Amino acid sequence: MRAATPPPVAPTGDHHGLAVVLFAVVVLVTLAITFWAGRRGGAAEDFYAGGRDFTPLQNGFALSGDYLSAASFLGVAGLIALYGYDGVLYSIGFLVAWLVVLMLVAELVRNAGRYTLADVLALRLRRRKVRAAAGGASVVVTLFYLVAQMVGAGSLVALLLGTNSAQARTWTIVAVGGLMIVYVTIGGMRATTWIQIVKAFLLIAGSVVLTVLLVVRFHGDVAELMRQAAQHSGAGQRYLEPGLKYGKSFTSRLDFFSLGLALVLGTAGLPHILSRFYTVPTARAARRSTMWAIGLVGGFYLMAIALGLGATALIGSAEVRHANSAGNTAVPLLALVLGGGNGSTGGVVLFALISAIAFATILAVVAGLTLASSAAFAHDIWAGAWRGRPRGSRGGRGARGGRAARGGRGARGRRSAAVPASRRARGQTDARTGPGADDVPAVAEQDEVLVARIAAVGIGAVAIVLSLFAQQLNVAFLVGLAFAVAASANLPVLLYSLFWRRFTARGAVWSVYGGLIPAVVLVIFSPVVSGTKVALFPGMDFHWFPLENPGIVSIPLGFLAGWIGTLTSPEPADPDRYAELEVRSLTGAGAV
Repeated sequence: MRAATPPPVAPTGDHHGLAVVLFAVVVLVTLAITFWAGRRGGAAEDFYAGGRDFTPLQNGFALSGDYLSAASFLGVAGLIALYGYDGVLYSIGFLVAWLVVLMLVAELVRNAGRYTLADVLALRLRRRKVRAAAGGASVVVTLFYLVAQMVGAGSLVALLLGTNSAQARTWTIVAVGGLMIVYVTIGGMRATTWIQIVKAFLLIAGSVVLTVLLVVRFHGDVAELMRQAAQHSGAGQRYLEPGLKYGKSFTSRLDFFSLGLALVLGTAGLPHILSRFYTVPTARAARRSTMWAIGLVGGFYLMAIALGLGATALIGSAEVRHANSAGNTAVPLLALVLGGGNGSTGGVVLFALISAIAFATILAVVAGLTLASSAAFAHDIWAGAWRGRPRGSRGGRGARGGRAARGGRGARGRRSAAVPASRRARGQTDARTGPGADDVPAVAEQDEVLVARIAAVGIGAVAIVLSLFAQQLNVAFLVGLAFAVAASANLPVLLYSLFWRRFTARGAVWSVYGGLIPAVVLVIFSPVVSGTKVALFPGMDFHWFPLENPGIVSIPLGFLAGWIGTLTSPEPADPDRYAELEVRSLTGAGAV
């Protein structure tokens, strides 16, 4: 049996200088990309969709970059290091979710929408309250996700500096929040996309390097890797079997099922993922982007499983937990060991490189999340619901919608296609052909983009404050909560709108709030917030909901509320508008 490697500790002394320099390089490179991209256009189409001129390969890397967050690189590997088999199931849920995106969402959303989820709904449900509900839900989801990323940043930099002080984590969170505000307000979607592309390449390359070194360390013997992991886990053979974290009771097993449901269904409702489909020119490109993303994400999670096992085998679960109670620093510590151990040049260099890549991962993802939430606020809530003035009279779209349904790519499709790109960039598309045209807000495009930039500042500030209270929680777990809210509030209304002919505006509003409110309320009164040592408020106990993830309750409630709201709606659904949505989503006729 191979002797265990002595547990490492974080680099100390002069070695901090190298890691800090690499962090500074990451920040300078991302800022350079931001200022370069920020000069290339200030129109709404540039700010929200990056000009719609990215290739499927580029957008595939950007999609995987958006998705492979701190929860993936730090959180999932950390959970595997601590809980073995149960941690592996996290990665399976994250990966399987992309099949839902590919089969049900990618092409249809690209054809039917313009910038946000609410645009898809507004194509057939032209009500301010629908836009307000969808926009508000998107802001809440992205806030949950932002908190997870910023907590990961605090843990990473605290480890890098060799300290567990709350002050170091606090200043890191504030710095990351400031940087993400700069990325969004100056660069918009174009800068965010290029940052995601660079980050995804670095992340996958770094994972490949670590995985190769790990395989060489064990001479390609995967069975030996697993035996060593079980031996140093503190749980023996139970580490390789289900139930170490979620099998202790019926409640824990139910909690795991709830988590899996949220992970599989939540991806298709994440605002920052849906907005990515608008950065490519066609629905076919959106589908090809998704296929590239599935390949990249799948390969990464296979490596994440190996890295989690390697961290347990070479470091030990106890040392991983000692460095960070949630396991968020398992991968950087593994890099230190694989590079030669604490005190060696190779170990410190590899540790610093992997930490810098993880930091770049966090910066890129928070930029995408902030952009999605600011777009939802400015485009949907401010311009669409509060300041918007619906054009046209009731039912004015009926005849046009009927002609579109019967004629496919007929006169309407040709008129939309004939609108010059320059006019589309200025938001001057034909009012009859743009998504939700009767609900196009009478707001100047420049004012809307300005509000989006201001909203990015406000949302960033709120995310910073919330992150300061959640520093002891695992980032993958926090992301699981974001997925649960997305699956409860966004996915039901999206699927109903795309596939249910009878769906009404009341059903849409009820569906969003019927999933969003229960999800948030159940989280507040769950063990996540109070009643346990690792809760947000460990000294208090006001929880009554036994599960940590609310998905098993809130997701069905979202679907149920939409169904009841539609059945009790005083106004029936407009068949012509649904026909128009169906033709556009399936064929692309009249799509922006």
